[in-house]
Amino acid sequence: MKKLLVTLISACGIFVLIGFNTKYHKEAEVNVIAQERYEVQHAEAEWREILTKEQYYILREKGTEQAFSGLYWDNHAEGIYYCAATGEPLFTSKAKFTSGTGWPSFYQPINNNAIKLVVDKSYGVTRTEVVDAKSGSHLGHVFDDGPAPTHKRYCINSLSLIFVEKGGKSPIIKE
Repeated sequence: MKKLLVTLISACGIFVLIGFNTKYHKEAEVNVIAQERYEVQHAEAEWREILTKEQYYILREKGTEQAFSGLYWDNHAEGIYYCAATGEPLFTSKAKFTSGTGWPSFYQPINNNAIKLVVDKSYGVTRTEVVDAKSGSHLGHVFDDGPAPTHKRYCINSLSLIFVEKGGKSPIIKE
């Protein structure tokens, strides 16, 4: 009986390992397919050269900076916010509002082609992730509690952005 029990436990362990291994490969394949959909692609080592350590964490590993710690949460200057990964324009200061959340918040992107929205089921909650349309880099999330006219709150990490004041030159990003 003891030998049968050990055999069953071992067999279950093997099936669990196979299951995890299969799941890992399926997720890896999905990530590769998702990356192929974006115009700007770099190997992870290249992203690490282009971005600071903190930007890499936010943009490539889908991290979040601490509330009220970012450079732009309380920025009231007029200008354009660009993606730190690609240099593409994402939001204008005209669409920025004070949400009280501690992150820069916008009620709309600069245009509908600047970003993509992706279902995010991490942490047991379904949210809508905002990514840069050119590279798929993580910017933040969008919520339905913003002001008129859109009632959207694009809650964006400062580290994913480069702000250029009105009249300044757009950033040049290594591609």
